[in-house]
Amino acid sequence: MKIAIFASKGYDRESLSAANIQYGHELMFYEPRLTKNTAALANGYEGVCVFVNDEVCRDAICQLAEGGTKIICTRSAGFNQIDLEAAEACGIVVARVPAYSPNAVSEFTVGLILTLGRKIHRAFNRVRENNFELDGLQGFEIRDKTIGVIGTGRIGAAVVKNLSGFGPRLLAFDSYHNPEIKHLVEYVADINVLAREADIITLHIPLTPETFHIINAETIPFLKDGVFIVNTSRGALLDTAAVVEGLKSGKIGFLAMDVYEEEGDLFFQDLSSKVIRDDVFSRLLTLPNVLVTGHQAFLTDRALDGIAHTTLANFAEFESSGQCTNALTAKDTRGN
Repeated sequence: MKIAIFASKGYDRESLSAANIQYGHELMFYEPRLTKNTAALANGYEGVCVFVNDEVCRDAICQLAEGGTKIICTRSAGFNQIDLEAAEACGIVVARVPAYSPNAVSEFTVGLILTLGRKIHRAFNRVRENNFELDGLQGFEIRDKTIGVIGTGRIGAAVVKNLSGFGPRLLAFDSYHNPEIKHLVEYVADINVLAREADIITLHIPLTPETFHIINAETIPFLKDGVFIVNTSRGALLDTAAVVEGLKSGKIGFLAMDVYEEEGDLFFQDLSSKVIRDDVFSRLLTLPNVLVTGHQAFLTDRALDGIAHTTLANFAEFESSGQCTNALTAKDTRGN
């Protein structure tokens, strides 16, 4: 199958090209994101491959359909960037990678907690300047904390398993009680219980209309004073402006995030010589109790290999049968 791959980076080209030895697709890599303005690049390609910050909106999808696209595969578990109703209306199949390496995101989540909680990043910068002073570097031990995990699908469950080794009290909120971790975590029926008791809250839920800005100006007052918030899921789960106010007031004591609600204009590109015009994001970077990374939690060798093989297998299955096991419908809402 001829496949146009958008928002591709060096690691995408390397992993997909290596995996494609098994599948034999004709791959064309495009660095720009898919938008309504770049969709024409896919004219004549039956398959289109996208990533989390592509804008797979109705206009883009209609252009893809006119150009002959039959299937869109996102090389991610989340799919909130794709207008599934528009795809269905245009007769385009949409498929995803339901699981590649949940442990990759889980380990990164734990890494963010450790880095910010023990101020490892600040110590690193000091030592590079030959400053070996320890004042201001006091941290905390995870085993002394109550950690609330919101969402216990594949990634959330992996987070619970990895954190359990540190010995904290673990609370979880999810309508589905994952049997794999019931012996490790205490499920709460009311999310407000978790909000009141958790010293650390880590988010592992998909972005849906119901979860959009789940942490906002109205919900932040219900959180425990000095709470540590971790987000490695989707940026728009947080109302970032409200979170900044929470950080300024001290209600939120720490914030670690690998995703940002307006990351489409920032992440996955080198802007080191440019002025960041996003004032909210710029303010976050000035705060000493905030750690921001650029959507890299998924980025491991194992995860990239899994993503590449599942994505190319989705195209191959559709090419041979007209169907795809990992296909989505307009009714699908879970992306994690």
